[in-house]
Amino acid sequence: MKIDIEERTLHFKQPAGTSRGVYRERHSWMLTVTDGQGRQGIGECAPLPDLSCDASPEYAKTLRTFCDIVERTGQIPYEMLRPYPSMLFGLETAFWDLECQVLPARETFSIPINGLVWMGTFDEMYQRIKEKLEQGFHCVKLKIGAIDWEREIELIRFIRSNFTKEQIELRVDANGGFSPADAMQKLEQLAQYDIHSIEQPIRQHQWAEMARLCRETPLPIALDEELIGVNMPQMKAALLDTIRPQYIILKPSLHGGMRGCREWIGMADERGIGSWITSALESNIGLHAIAHFCHDVYGPDITMPQGLGTGMLFTDNIPMPLEIRGEQLKTLPRPLPIGRGVDTFEA
Repeated sequence: MKIDIEERTLHFKQPAGTSRGVYRERHSWMLTVTDGQGRQGIGECAPLPDLSCDASPEYAKTLRTFCDIVERTGQIPYEMLRPYPSMLFGLETAFWDLECQVLPARETFSIPINGLVWMGTFDEMYQRIKEKLEQGFHCVKLKIGAIDWEREIELIRFIRSNFTKEQIELRVDANGGFSPADAMQKLEQLAQYDIHSIEQPIRQHQWAEMARLCRETPLPIALDEELIGVNMPQMKAALLDTIRPQYIILKPSLHGGMRGCREWIGMADERGIGSWITSALESNIGLHAIAHFCHDVYGPDITMPQGLGTGMLFTDNIPMPLEIRGEQLKTLPRPLPIGRGVDTFEA
């Protein structure tokens, strides 16, 4: 077995604004796994700077070390890779893609997705919302926290004055932009406009404050950044039991690879906590694998919109069998229930 690594830089069509800053480029490491018969599988390692728990200046060197271990053993060292979710995700998807070379394909399927509206000026966000509605989206996710709060509420008020919750499901993502002191007041304002949920209202690592918000909130709270770096099963259980969120949102590149996300989903299900899956601004290589993972985890009849509408963000994305039709992500099939762990492959 041989693993080659290629670093790629993707460029956003328009700056992607969050409360943490603005992304203009996206760096990924593409893995090509070649087996003893010359077959190849491709995976993507895509850490997010200042967010991923495994992002570091030594990323490429560390990734090479793990790839050397896999080359020698023919196995993915899952426990060793728990602290390195984006590297695990890249290896998982490469092995999965390799397995797909020798198995028959399944039927094509579609997954409902939300339309993503990035932060910007009032006029920019308004125009982006109009575009999503014209494209046929019935679930729109707004990134909030970058412009004046009253202007953001005005924007949400405008949407609701024109579209009911039955016509448009609104999700908002604060990316930890609220303070514990003002979060409840802002949640109460948002609740007036039939918001489906809010992601990460305050910054992570404030378990007591987040637990209080989840206990008293007038609208459902979904955890996202809060899950980053919580990689061991006992810590996952402690977080869920302490905070008791209404939802968790899983990104395989951030939250333990596909195996780790299955672990999160299983623990959440046991506690009556909902979940959905999103991409983390990967290229189409990663997005394609996540779509199949989502289909395998939740089954063929997914009704809750997933966060998989990122395939059109880049000017120089990598072609893959993916297509967005209205609010549906349509993908060509892959045969394996990925994320359950391909422990070995013929070297």
